[in-house]
Amino acid sequence: MTPGIRERFCTVVLDVDSTLCGIEGVDWLAKRRSPEIATLVAAETNRAMRGDKPLEAVYGARLEAVRPSAKDVLALSLAYSGTIAPGARVALAKWRAAGIETLLISSGIRQAVLPVAEDLGIPAASVFAVDLEFDANGGYAGFDERSPLATAMGKRDLLASLAPGRPILAVGDGSTDAAMRSASDAFAAFTGFVARHAIMSQADFVVSSFDQLDEIVLGVAR
Repeated sequence: MTPGIRERFCTVVLDVDSTLCGIEGVDWLAKRRSPEIATLVAAETNRAMRGDKPLEAVYGARLEAVRPSAKDVLALSLAYSGTIAPGARVALAKWRAAGIETLLISSGIRQAVLPVAEDLGIPAASVFAVDLEFDANGGYAGFDERSPLATAMGKRDLLASLAPGRPILAVGDGSTDAAMRSASDAFAAFTGFVARHAIMSQADFVVSSFDQLDEIVLGVAR
């Protein structure tokens, strides 16, 4: 191997909220309700992402507090699109050209993530998130409670079941992302939007931008 060059990764697994995009989806939806609900939901999100509480202990309660409608989810998708991390679009295009597979594994709302993935050239089959359910009027009617992605270890378990090409790099900002370390070959803590020291301490790499992440994915040592 040429000095200064590492083996590139064959698969990149990206979190969405506060990694690929600069917002936490359910927190963003909560702000559309009231300051009280926004504060409550954000606190629970932070506890889960730090690993202080298992995600399954807060997932349904947060959604029940917000009760997002189909229109709310459409608005969230547009908000995601407006906060795509700087450099992400270019990096994903480079990985695609190099034959590197990108998977989105998110505990967020699948209906909101899919349009963003399509815009970035990621096929729907490579997007894993939690489906919401709506009534005939587009009102909130629950979520897919069978989804492993509504649990603390769900991303790890899902990735292990997929068995994509190795080596695999998992990327994210929270405890559910760090849990993927045991199902991948390396974990990169992304700090471009939120820096959580407990997560950074578990990472093989700490990156604050997609430019830095791109060098790691393609095997270019700095």
